[in-house]
Amino acid sequence: FTRADRDTNVRRIGYVAELLASHGVLALVPVIAPYADSREAVRKRHQVEGTTYLEVHVATPVEVCAERDVKGLYAKQAAGELTGLTGVDDPYEAPAAPDLRIESHTQPVAD
Repeated sequence: FTRADRDTNVRRIGYVAELLASHGVLALVPVIAPYADSREAVRKRHQVEGTTYLEVHVATPVEVCAERDVKGLYAKQAAGELTGLTGVDDPYEAPAAPDLRIESHTQPVAD
């Protein structure tokens, strides 16, 4: 996917989440949103519409993502069969100030 494709996807998902929130539905949206400007656009839309938005960053080192990869994407990327993998050869801009940060590689689920 291109940067524009990923941005459009995040904004569309954010629009649907805001639409649901405006009708009283709590939407949990597990999406890879690699670019800060896309996340900020979604946050601003929620602010303008007066709906709640909380950003949760599940922080996981790339090495741990590769270990947990059930689809084999990291192996394909390493073998040269795949390009554009977020955090490897496509940028991932970690959130500077998420509402909640979870260190998935060090925090057990019970925490």
